[in-house]
Amino acid sequence: MPSGHHRPAADPRSPGTEARHSRSQTPPSFSPSSGTGHQKARRTSGSSKTTPRPAAAAAPVKNDWRNNNRNMRNGTALVRKHPVRKFVIILLLVLLLALVVLAGGGWFWVNGKLTRDKMLTDTPGSEATTWLLLGSDQRDGSPGAGQDASITGFRTDTILVLTKPRHGAASLISIPRDSLVKQDGDYMKINAVAYTSGYRALTGQIEDITGHKVDHVALIRFGGLSKVVDALGGVRLCYDADVNDPNSGMVWSRGCHQADGGMALAFTRMRYSDPKGDFGRAERQRQAISAISAKALQPSVMLNPSRAGKVLSAGLDALVVDERANPIDLVHMVLAFRSASSSKGVTGSVYWTDPDYYPGGGIGSTVLLDQARNTDLFNQLAQGSHAAGTVGGM
Repeated sequence: MPSGHHRPAADPRSPGTEARHSRSQTPPSFSPSSGTGHQKARRTSGSSKTTPRPAAAAAPVKNDWRNNNRNMRNGTALVRKHPVRKFVIILLLVLLLALVVLAGGGWFWVNGKLTRDKMLTDTPGSEATTWLLLGSDQRDGSPGAGQDASITGFRTDTILVLTKPRHGAASLISIPRDSLVKQDGDYMKINAVAYTSGYRALTGQIEDITGHKVDHVALIRFGGLSKVVDALGGVRLCYDADVNDPNSGMVWSRGCHQADGGMALAFTRMRYSDPKGDFGRAERQRQAISAISAKALQPSVMLNPSRAGKVLSAGLDALVVDERANPIDLVHMVLAFRSASSSKGVTGSVYWTDPDYYPGGGIGSTVLLDQARNTDLFNQLAQGSHAAGTVGGM
């Protein structure tokens, strides 16, 4: 029995005392025709007769013993003797109910703020879960939007394939924006497919390259990345070169810096001043998204309701998802992204045979992909059999 709940030892009929006796000996009989141990002790010296206790006096003892054992069997005696335990149980239930209500309310709030578009095909699913992550180049006059007047509409300059197999390493693979594809009988760069034929057509192109179904699509609207970074209070980015690029607005001194939203956006868009061109930009895009997701999952953000709310609101305002996506899918996507970006993940780009291929027809320089190697790559990634590390290139 816990301290603080002992009955006084002087009370021979206290519930605690009776319970201990009842476990170690046969319950006594209180019938007037047979004496108890207490009655035998009352024999007078020199007398062979015992003075029995009156039947009326035995009734309280009889009822107390039976009531106490009945209470011990149904648990009511324990509740009476542990009011603190009862309070803790009620408190835990209240807290659990509060968490459920908050989680449910949060789910409905996020679900209500999601902007959806028809982006999925009818391709059968595979053993892994695949997300298509897109960054749209909306030319709205914002810094880094591009000043080439001959370019109309928008381009999906950021194309990433995130794969989470049932077992094995998660992966994050870039698709070069200039990858040559054939859409509706015409050759074009893959970053123009969504503008000319819709996002569902772009999803189909990615499925042709990977050989696997795209389960969900997440598109970041132009300017959305900068708002998320500002809500986070900036992110740390690194680039080992001095840059002054008027096309993207990136002004950078060699090394690592704490970048605000505008600088992070320019960091992910710059390619003309990068010796690697679009391939270097893809590397910096993966770095920036990894830095954003890592900071968003830090306790200083996750456990701060005000800060977490601002980050979440900024992200949702800039996000467009497929018609079947829900908040749980987004959580799984973030966790898969973080896993792929870790030392145990697989990152890089698809394989190509020629990074400067001219198909003619005014298309310009394109990237000619290596279909056979990419099919083998994504088969391994879906099965979880590919080793961690960097992939892609020629």
